[in-house]
Amino acid sequence: MLRLYDREKSGNAYKIRLLLSFLNLPYERIPVALKDGRNQVESSYFQLNPRGQIPTLQDGDAVLWGSTAILTYLALRYDNTEQWLPRDPVHSGQVMQWLELAQNEIQNGLFQARAILQFGLAGDLQAAQRIAGQALDVLESRLRIEQWLVGSQPTIADIACFPYVALAGEGKVDVSPYPGVQRWIGELRSLDRFVGMPGIEAGEPDRAES
Repeated sequence: MLRLYDREKSGNAYKIRLLLSFLNLPYERIPVALKDGRNQVESSYFQLNPRGQIPTLQDGDAVLWGSTAILTYLALRYDNTEQWLPRDPVHSGQVMQWLELAQNEIQNGLFQARAILQFGLAGDLQAAQRIAGQALDVLESRLRIEQWLVGSQPTIADIACFPYVALAGEGKVDVSPYPGVQRWIGELRSLDRFVGMPGIEAGEPDRAES
């Protein structure tokens, strides 16, 4: 049985729950509480994840931490269709490009703005919102002309970028100027076996949410 250490409102942990659902993989969830901006974990947890962060995944003897590593592992290990992480060099490299965006502009912009407003994280809100706009510009440059970020099907690139974009309003970032991004959010939410999290429900988004 796969074991996932996560938190309900963590967008990075949600990425893993979303892929696990798409792959129809059963797993056990171990919730990790947050207090004063710190994960409440036992000292033994640092043997699994020396950063003390979430998500962390245990799969037998394999232990992985960090959403990018876990998404890659699950796609390579359990997706026999090779949809979620294409194996050809060009598409695989393109997936990695979007994973870079997720870990940089999306993390420093959309994630940061939401964390400042929703969880009291210290930081420069205006700077985070400005970086969030840069992330949305990059996404829109692809999504105004293509359905998905890589190829003709959703991949872990879409999963990695999706949560904090869909939660942009919680950081007071407006996605209404980005029609391609809005369409993409709706299409992801309408996929079979899509699961939500607080702030993101299944089905087409209401325009009032944008």
